[in-house]
Amino acid sequence: MKSGKLKKVILIILILMGIGAAAKWLPINDIFTQLMDRGPQEGRERVLLPSPVEVARIQRGPIEARRSFNGALEALSEFVVAPKVSGRVEELLVNLSDRVKRGQVVARLDNDEYIQAVAQAKADLIVAQANLALAKSALETTIREFERTKKLLKRGIASDSEFDKIRADKLAKQAELKMAEAEVSKAGSSLKTAEIRLGYTKVTASWTGGKDTRLVAERYLDEGQTVAANAPLMLIVEIDPIVGVVYITEKDYSRLRPGRVVSLTTDAYSGEIFYGRVDRIAPVFKQATRQARVEMTIENPGHRLKPGMFIRATVVLERVPKTTIVPEDALVTRDNQTGLFVVNEDGRTVRWRPVKVGIEEGGLAQVEGEGLSGLVVTLGQHLIDDGSTVSIAKNDQRKTESPGEEEDTVP
Repeated sequence: MKSGKLKKVILIILILMGIGAAAKWLPINDIFTQLMDRGPQEGRERVLLPSPVEVARIQRGPIEARRSFNGALEALSEFVVAPKVSGRVEELLVNLSDRVKRGQVVARLDNDEYIQAVAQAKADLIVAQANLALAKSALETTIREFERTKKLLKRGIASDSEFDKIRADKLAKQAELKMAEAEVSKAGSSLKTAEIRLGYTKVTASWTGGKDTRLVAERYLDEGQTVAANAPLMLIVEIDPIVGVVYITEKDYSRLRPGRVVSLTTDAYSGEIFYGRVDRIAPVFKQATRQARVEMTIENPGHRLKPGMFIRATVVLERVPKTTIVPEDALVTRDNQTGLFVVNEDGRTVRWRPVKVGIEEGGLAQVEGEGLSGLVVTLGQHLIDDGSTVSIAKNDQRKTESPGEEEDTVP
């Protein structure tokens, strides 16, 4: 038993010695030994790999600052048709969406009372004219009597009292003539007023300015209803051109100018773009919203756009025709300074370039600075610093084929 145990112990010792001898020839042992001999710092440098990044080419071209605003359409002008006299609506000659010409009769009111008023005024005028004729005749008679008495007074036949009496009578007849003339004028004026009021029973759409044709937008009463003087009867609007209204904040106010081109879309015509121009900008801001009203004029020859429609208006606030452009993702901040990492010509290292950022639009940014050409890092900036070694992603390798070219690909 003792000799068997001894044999097992000897066998285990031989196996361990064999394993130890073989381990001296394994590569991992060499690596471990070399790392131990060179120290920890040298070992870290040996296993340090380039930082993986994605890049894009720096471009030259135009860039625009665009802003989009939600708003609504309004009529260019509105005219409320209202009769100048009260009465029952006897007939409406136009209906909703009908075209109306300037000065066209759009409604008629019951005019029986006004016709009677004209007849009464004519009769009063006739009476006044008859009284005027009598006054003229009486005055002529009194004048002849006055002249005869005057001659008799000179011959001593008539007395002074008789002459004074006839002279007073002459003055009275002259005053009566003037009153008769005034009555005729008054009656004539009353007749004219009655005729005008009769004419008002024909309600016309007589607006000023703009085009000669408009559309009926609303009708407030129906035939048979009674309308008061100056009460709204219908609304007539001009919608070619039509007005788009949006409200802007202080941030964009100083950059917007009249005459700027505007592109508009509306849910009613999905995918279709309409164009207009900024026409008016309010000189004040609303206290409640701190926004200013902006009016845009849009041509609308087919009357497809209607007042009340919601719109989304896009305005170009600023445009730079030629500048340096990079993706917005390339911009980073280091030590409170904005900049980007530009790939060196060797394609393996990067350098930090501080920049001044201008217009930012559509994922692109206008930048100004030195040494801005070639490729710029757009992803992985948190792994690198000035002078770091990088490994460009496989999908971006084609961008490094012509690092010296300056592309003008921005539309």
